[in-house]
Amino acid sequence: MKITQTPLVILNFKTYLESTGEKALQLARALEQVAEETGVNMVAAPQGADLWRLSQEVKIPVLAQHIDPVDAGGHTGSMLIECAKEAGASGTLINHSEQRMQLADIDTVISKVTAADMISVVCTNNVETSAAAAALKPDFVAIEPPELIGSGIPVSQAEPEIVEGSVAAIKDINPNVRVLCGAGISTGDDMKAALELGSEGVLLASGIILASDPKQALLDLVSKI
Repeated sequence: MKITQTPLVILNFKTYLESTGEKALQLARALEQVAEETGVNMVAAPQGADLWRLSQEVKIPVLAQHIDPVDAGGHTGSMLIECAKEAGASGTLINHSEQRMQLADIDTVISKVTAADMISVVCTNNVETSAAAAALKPDFVAIEPPELIGSGIPVSQAEPEIVEGSVAAIKDINPNVRVLCGAGISTGDDMKAALELGSEGVLLASGIILASDPKQALLDLVSKI
């Protein structure tokens, strides 16, 4: 399932208990409902063990959180691109700040994802890494300064120059790469600001997952666009 329309909301389930197993399914259904009610594209990125179930139970795209730069064979504990695709994943996050990768490995995984006709979302932390990532031709680059992740302080307000600078650098290198904004995003004002800075959507996690009412938090998130 290709992602062609923006604005886009990707919810990274991480490894919270609130987004694990049965609760992962409830969260994915909330994303699906909000997508249907608002017309905003919603994407779930659950843990690997939940990929198959979610891909079968909801109609929104589902992404892996990580793919390893390995071929099939003796790589115990690794996440194989072929396995993720068979499990129903439409693509994957790459190089999240909690799962950093070497540049050569990022390139390898992007190539594998592209060959599998899946979606690549490369996470970066500043203008320079955003530009480097854009040269590798992913579908999306998501800008996330690690010090703001989970802080409740949105990058779109705390460090808008990183978003603006990254958008400019990415588009200069490869205008086909779409830019997402992450780190601290949780409210309608945050998402509105992110879009005004030139991004085409957001990558977020705890602000929605740990909310008392995740569906309402998602509705609030897209209420001002």
